[in-house]
Amino acid sequence: MNLYYVYMVECSDKTIYTGVTNNIDRRLHEHNNTKRGAKYTSQRRPVKLICCYPIGNRSEAMKEEYRIKKLMRKDKLLLSSKKGIQHETLKRE
Repeated sequence: MNLYYVYMVECSDKTIYTGVTNNIDRRLHEHNNTKRGAKYTSQRRPVKLICCYPIGNRSEAMKEEYRIKKLMRKDKLLLSSKKGIQHETLKRE
């Protein structure tokens, strides 16, 4: 079973994009460098990871992503500071 992550990135225009992946490094590379990134982020490069956290499976991760996308920016930032794992921390695990 693959471990999935919900992640939030801050775009160059200070908006926050939320997504789901099973490979944070690959996804960040896609958002910043390829056409495989989201259409939303392709017009707002570069993006910077502000947080990510593990979710058990893809279905649960997508439900959490949907919940977060409905939040206001201030609530997303609050969530990222309380729940998120910084990317540097994730690499050491």
